[in-house]
Amino acid sequence: MKNLNRRGFLKTGIAGVAGIALSPSTIPQTLSQVTDDIIYRTLGRTGLRVPVVSFGVMRSDNPGLCKAAYDKGIRLFDTANGYQNGNNETMLGNLFKSYPRDSFFLATKVKAAGITREGTPTQETTAEDFLAKFSTSLSRLQMDYVDILYVHDISNPEMLEYKPIVNAVQKLKKEGRVRFIGFSTHRNEAAVIDAAASKGDWDVILTSYNFQQAYRKELDAAVHKAAGAGIGIVAMKTLAGGGFMDKEKTKPINTTAAIKWVLSNQDITTTIPGMTQFDQLDLNTTILKNISMTDQERQDILIASAEPGLFCSGCQQCLASCPKGLAIPDLMRAYMYAYGYNNPAQAGELIRELGYGNDPCKGCTSQCAVKCSRNFDVKNKIADISRLNDVPAEFLA
Repeated sequence: MKNLNRRGFLKTGIAGVAGIALSPSTIPQTLSQVTDDIIYRTLGRTGLRVPVVSFGVMRSDNPGLCKAAYDKGIRLFDTANGYQNGNNETMLGNLFKSYPRDSFFLATKVKAAGITREGTPTQETTAEDFLAKFSTSLSRLQMDYVDILYVHDISNPEMLEYKPIVNAVQKLKKEGRVRFIGFSTHRNEAAVIDAAASKGDWDVILTSYNFQQAYRKELDAAVHKAAGAGIGIVAMKTLAGGGFMDKEKTKPINTTAAIKWVLSNQDITTTIPGMTQFDQLDLNTTILKNISMTDQERQDILIASAEPGLFCSGCQQCLASCPKGLAIPDLMRAYMYAYGYNNPAQAGELIRELGYGNDPCKGCTSQCAVKCSRNFDVKNKIADISRLNDVPAEFLA
């Protein structure tokens, strides 16, 4: 990833964003420690000491890159049951089966079946399905246990009370197949994290956290509350949708600055930026030994925050204005997967799951009534990404 080239990046001046509050909470809950020049933080009550940069393996299929990350000091590797149709877990299992088990940490995620668009469970949301998926994950990873198991993609606090899934992960923990349990959250994060902070069920939370989120005050308060309760906080989507602010990739993000900005919040233990190239790894691992932001890096983040970007924060303000009631945040997330993460397969999977076909806006007026808080051209983005509905999944892999 290339650092932000200010001449070729934005013409918008700093004056246009001077009023934006970009500083995350800095009240220390997770104390940093330095060993061999690498900065470690403790993951809440788990006691796990992890470097401030970990590896989001979702898009990587290169075991050599993961080995290089380990050799450079990265110790936590994050995957999921559904990534690359399971091949992501298989790749990590083949790599780490010969490594000392206490020399690395593995985190995986399992998504409960039958979750509604509102994030609530249905009759399909069973412990049996969840446990079967986890057993498959453990088999692929060729491990007796994982260090962290996340219930994937919780967006409604109601799921934190859903006993079939809560009891299932607690059972796995008691059996020793999971050391610590948590959940990931991509939208409505503040409400979900705040609710979890009042419960004693969860050890770790994996949350979206980046400089483009509009609900910074609410999210920081919830994260601080959870960290104060001993829950370890891991940050994802730290680059706000990828390494660029635009589909055409003409506006690069200063990725080092973006990750350092996240880590300036002491309540965040570690980050899991996605990496697919060795130069990305080289750049990100410099942060392992230096998380202090320069004045230029702060300025770059301030400027970038004025751009619409590719990251939809899921604020849902758009929903009421859509005559067809489309799940616009999900459609925008698919757009980000395709153009921000260069992952059309995951985008296509989400598009097919939504079931809107190749023209979700068909029959609607030519003048789109939807208003986006980040000024996305919603109608054109929907038309663009929905084309994936007609592309067979095997062509996108």
